Amino acid sequence: WLEKPGDGRGVLLGGVPGVLPARVMILGGGVVGTEAARMASGLGADVTILDVDLARLRYLADIMPANVNTLMSTEHNIRGLLDSHDLIIGAVLIHGSRAPMLITRDMLQAMRPGSVIIDVDVDQGGCVETSRPTNHEEPVFTLDGILHYCVPNMPGAVPYTSTLALTNATLPAALQLAELGWRTAGRLDPHLQKGLNIISGEIVYEGVAAAFGYSSGDIQEHLNAK
Repeated sequence: WLEKPGDGRGVLLGGVPGVLPARVMILGGGVVGTEAARMASGLGADVTILDVDLARLRYLADIMPANVNTLMSTEHNIRGLLDSHDLIIGAVLIHGSRAPMLITRDMLQAMRPGSVIIDVDVDQGGCVETSRPTNHEEPVFTLDGILHYCVPNMPGAVPYTSTLALTNATLPAALQLAELGWRTAGRLDPHLQKGLNIISGEIVYEGVAAAFGYSSGDIQEHLNAK
């Protein structure tokens, strides 16, 4: 979408000899942000990853190539990069909660027309104020001169690969639930326990409860009930 036929700025991500590459800002250094950085840097882009976890930034600085920089995620730092970056990828995840709002509409004024925002967080409300869910048929809209790509469930574009990948990750848990039942499996496996959101009509996941304005119940009471 950075290319001119897609209404972008007409920038080649990796540049060419004698011409600087595109600059990519990635908000969040988790799994999505890390893989986005690998892809963009592999194509030759100048990449900056922002995160609030200093230990994570140290790790990323160790494993990433020289064209990937790390920066503490603050409003000041984000605003300072907007006018010089061509592509912004929102990849912030707070498990079970709404994504934090990191880019407000007024901040778009600092960006160059034709720049692109990819808000991967749109599944959880988005980390950009101007994001709204789109779809694979019409994935992009333009607001204030900035292209927004906000497709929920982006892996749905490659259903064969994504289904196999999801099955590989979830099948062991499904078999454990089938064999032991949800209550016993939840007591024995802390990972499955974290996946419990509602039990007997009560929200037991704190992040989900907070997102909807409820208090969360005690999950241990439910797991240990006779």
